[in-house]
Amino acid sequence: MGNIPASLGNLSSLEQLYLARNNLSGSIPEALGNLIRIREFALGENWLSGSIPRAILNCSSLALLDVVENQLQGSLPADIGFTLPNLDTFTISFNQFTGPIPPSISNATNLVEFEISVNNLSGGVPSLENLHKLQWFLFTANHLGSGGRHDLSFLCSLGNATGLEWLRIDDNSFGGIMPDCLSNFSTTLTELNTGGNPTFGEMPREIGNLVNLGSLYMHSNGLSGDVPFNIGNLRNLVELGLENNKLSGVIPSSLGYLEKLTRAYLHGNSFEGTIPSNLSKCQNLIDLDLSDNNLSGTIPPEVIGLSSLSILLNLSRNHLTGVLPFEVGNLKLLASLDVSGNVLRDKIPASLGNCEGLLVLKMQDNFFNGSIPQSISSLRGIEELDLSHNNLSGEIPKFLEAFDFLRNLNLSYNEFEGTLPIKGIFKNMSATFVIGNDKLCGGMPEFQLPECSFGDSQTKKFVRKLQLPIFIFLGFLGVVLVLASLYLYRLKRKRKESVSTSSLNVSYRTIVQATDNFSLEKLIGVGGFGSVYKGILHENGNIVAIKVLNLLHHGALKSFIDECEAFRNIRHRNLLKILTVCSGIDYQGNDFKALVYEYMVNGSLVDWLHRQDEGNGYTKKLNFVQRINVAIDVLLR
Repeated sequence: MGNIPASLGNLSSLEQLYLARNNLSGSIPEALGNLIRIREFALGENWLSGSIPRAILNCSSLALLDVVENQLQGSLPADIGFTLPNLDTFTISFNQFTGPIPPSISNATNLVEFEISVNNLSGGVPSLENLHKLQWFLFTANHLGSGGRHDLSFLCSLGNATGLEWLRIDDNSFGGIMPDCLSNFSTTLTELNTGGNPTFGEMPREIGNLVNLGSLYMHSNGLSGDVPFNIGNLRNLVELGLENNKLSGVIPSSLGYLEKLTRAYLHGNSFEGTIPSNLSKCQNLIDLDLSDNNLSGTIPPEVIGLSSLSILLNLSRNHLTGVLPFEVGNLKLLASLDVSGNVLRDKIPASLGNCEGLLVLKMQDNFFNGSIPQSISSLRGIEELDLSHNNLSGEIPKFLEAFDFLRNLNLSYNEFEGTLPIKGIFKNMSATFVIGNDKLCGGMPEFQLPECSFGDSQTKKFVRKLQLPIFIFLGFLGVVLVLASLYLYRLKRKRKESVSTSSLNVSYRTIVQATDNFSLEKLIGVGGFGSVYKGILHENGNIVAIKVLNLLHHGALKSFIDECEAFRNIRHRNLLKILTVCSGIDYQGNDFKALVYEYMVNGSLVDWLHRQDEGNGYTKKLNFVQRINVAIDVLLR
């Protein structure tokens, strides 16, 4: 903290000065210009202001200048390429520098890293043909270019940089046609980003030559025409961003060859035709956005069933027809699904309830009919649900009241009927929308719905519902009596059991506190998919057993889902009770999943059936009569 002491300038033999990440403030002392032997000068990630002293920029021995993420101002000297002939790293990103890039920079022939992103630099970019060693060229978010036809001519001068790896010129004012010379760049290029510039024309026809590209972003560039089929040659591509252009034609099926692809953004174009089923071969895809195009036909089951999708699947505002495929249930990890603004019809598939990771579900502006399936009750983490402008009918299910995280519910303009629920989200009129459902009644007064009444028609329905149960009761009275006796016998036994359930909500922080940051002293067992700790929940002081899943282990996530499903459906006094689950992220942003059980101080049935020495001279054992009683109890249950 504090200022840089000017006395450092007296260290005349100093060659390296590293003061990065120290919360330094104030200006850079002029006295540092006395360091005539300085080779590496790094002051990045501080709060420095003012300008870089000219004496430092005249130090010919300087090879590295790093002042990123400060508040420095001023312009670059016109002769910087001559005064710093040994410069190989020049990084001034995230400051407030202004003015043009001096043409003399091309004379710094040793330059390897040239990073000037997020400043206020303007004007054209000079020829860089002499920078043969350049590897990183980052000019993001400045005011470079004038929107002219020849703004991007400097790109072709980079053809001599045979080791170029990163090229980012996004979010500037470069105009003109995207030059074909991009296709001739070195095959060492791994990142290319030209997005956010007012260019025009087509994508470079031979873009497939850049076979080592891992990231290609050409979004918001005004590009037109089709996407070259040879884009399928980019087998190392991980991220593809072509959104918000004027691209047309069909989405090339060759995208299916990009097996490493994780993110694909093609929204906001004029693509037509069908969604290529080949996209299902992109088994690492986690984020896919095809919205706001002219796509038609049905949704390929192979694509909507791509289980790797975990962040977003957006197919909204197209002309897709048919049904929402049953395979949507494969998207168990997906956070956001949007199929709104299409021509989808028929019932909402019950398999949608398998998508338990959903936070956002948008299905509005379609032709879905029928009732909301009961399986949707499994989406307990949902935050936004929009089913408006469809033909859905029946009663609004009461399970929506129990969605604790739901903050926006839109059921407007359907054919729902019956009583509007009054609990949970339905208590908040600003977050719940039910307008356009003329057969709804009741609810909170703020909704101004008519009161519910039971007329003759309702009475007749009620009587019809009673007829069948009465007939069955009279016809099979004897059987009912026997069943009732058995029921009373079992009920008597059940009264001896504790059936209390817990509705604890635990977070990753709670788990860390309960286990003393996963202390070895708390470790009580290690299994195939994780470790079990003994812990104390600070909220209520309960002693619990916490099973922490190792998600890096193959099959751990499936084990977590299967175990949750089993305990949701099975209740038995001889089975260990699961109190709650924790599904979130840890402090490093990684997925975290754990199961919290009731802690059994006397161990398990296995411990008692198979003798184990406790280490204190005591051995757990059951006598013969006790073992017979256990077997009988298991048989009766």
